[in-house]
Parts: sequence; C-alpha cells; structure tokens
Amino acid sequence: MRFRLASRAVVAGLAAVLALSACGGSDTKTETAGASGLEKTKIEIGALPIPDSAALYIANKRGFFKEEGLTVNIQPVQGGAQAQQSLLGGSLDATQSNYVSTFLAASAGNKLKIIADLYQATPNAFNLMVPKDSSIKTPADLKGKKIAVNSKKNIGTLAVTSVLKTHGLTEKDVQFLEFPFPEMADKLKQGLVDAAWMTEPHLTAVQKNIGAQKLADTMVDSTADFPIADIIVTEDYATKNPKTVAAFQRAIAKGQQVAASDRKAVEEILPTYTKGIDAATAAVITLGTFPTSLDATRLQRVADLMLEQGYLTSKLDAKSLIIGNSG
Repeated sequence: MRFRLASRAVVAGLAAVLALSACGGSDTKTETAGASGLEKTKIEIGALPIPDSAALYIANKRGFFKEEGLTVNIQPVQGGAQAQQSLLGGSLDATQSNYVSTFLAASAGNKLKIIADLYQATPNAFNLMVPKDSSIKTPADLKGKKIAVNSKKNIGTLAVTSVLKTHGLTEKDVQFLEFPFPEMADKLKQGLVDAAWMTEPHLTAVQKNIGAQKLADTMVDSTADFPIADIIVTEDYATKNPKTVAAFQRAIAKGQQVAASDRKAVEEILPTYTKGIDAATAAVITLGTFPTSLDATRLQRVADLMLEQGYLTSKLDAKSLIIGNSG
C-alpha cells in the first residue's frame, strides 16, 4: 500500500512539473538553470572592445554559457578603472579588468575576486608609438613629453614606466594623459600627445593610417610575457553565487581553450565586437596569448612589480584573490 501511495505521489509530482514547464514558455532556460542549482542565471559583464576579451565573445557565440544555464550580456567599457566603478556600483555582475587595476583596487580595501585569466602579453602586442616625423628616437627622449594611455595607474602606465626606467627616466619625467584607444591616432596626428601606448587593432591601424612608428615594445624584460587582463567579481557576489561563478568559469575556460588553440576562431570573432578590425586586419594583427588556467605565481609578478614601482605600499598576495585553480 505504501508503494502505491508513493507511486501516486511521484506521478502527481511529475504532472505538476510538466504543467509548470508547459506554462513556462520563454522562461524555460531560467527554469533549467534553476534546476541545476544556479543562484543567478543572468550575468551583466563589462568588456573592452579589444582582442583581450576574444574568449569571452567566443564562449558567448558558441553557446558555452547557455550550456551552463547562463545568459551573459556583454557591455562595452573603456578601461579597468571605469569597469570597476560599475562593478562596485552594482550595474555589472562581473567585468574584464587588467591586473594592475585589480590589485590597486584590492589594496585600497575593495573586496574583489579574480575568476578568469583572459590575456597575456607577447612581443609587439603593446607598443609605444610616435608620429612618423617625430624627433623622439628612443624612450630616453620622452623626458618632459606627453604620453597617451587608456587609463592612468593601470597596466599601460606600469609597462611604460618599466621601459622608462631602463632608459634612466621615471614616471615623474613624463605626463600621462587619458584617451580611449580609438582616439589616440588623432591625438598623435594633432600633436596633442608625443607618444601613445597602444594595443591592437590600433597598432596596425595607426601605422597604416598616419604612418606612426614603433618607439618601444613595452612588454620586455620585467614585463615579458606579462599577465594583462582578467575577469573579476566582488567578493560578496562570489560568496552569494558560488555555483553561478563556477558555471561561468567552466564556460569561459572552454572559450579560452578555443582562443588559445585556434587563431582562426579569434580572427573570426574580432570583427563582431571591435571597431577597426575587419577580416583583413584580424589576419595580420599581433595577438597576445590566452591562458587556460589561473596561475598565482604568474600573477604575483604583476603585484611584485607594482610594489617595486610604488603602485603598492605593501606586498599583495595574488593567490588570495583567486577563485579556482591557482597554480
């Protein structure tokens, strides 16, 4: 008798589930995600429209997030500092940032967690550019000059300062001015800045369009193979949504694997979210690499260089900010 009663209860339960599913309509994806135990099924994430975020867009286009029950909405941002303000303000659940901005924010008391490593430097992927007729021939000639960066006190200023140091200059010997990457070519052409720290596709475009010349590769010596971009969330978000974060990490890991192993996949995705990268440009630009794991030892290099250059006043443990594999 108990078996019959249990069977009837199961049948009734299944009927109720089927009825709810039938009424669900367009909310089927949300219910599926809920059934898998995700705390949230929708994520608003900020990203810069540059190659660093290629894996994020690949993961979205190929349905890797949907496979995990997630709907990811990618919002363009200008730089890591701006993105962090939106993150801390609550308008973003996660955002692409750069490690310098992340570590600066953490050192200032902001509770942040790194959930993915997006991009790592390669030779000539982040260069200092000058106009074709510039009298500046070496970084030592930059004393008293104006240098464009997309954001102050970020990965760009750290890398440029490292180059300046090897040529006998300090950060105080130059003036950093903030401009979005797409505006830097015009600033160089107009003479409003003497040099610009640029990444692709702007490096290729500025050479082609105004004949700008490379002054220096900023990812050499202490910044060779340097970690560049990450994805961060607040500690509060990570604590309240551990399954959502884990699902996101699984999906973005698949995107990173594709980007790391298939340049053609990166070339195909770049024109869909960047300005100035068509198929022809995508085929020739210099790309960094796409790490497939979070390696604390590698990330610690950034924090240690920041301490050396005075960006940080005390040692920061990169591993303490990482959620997931930490090398």
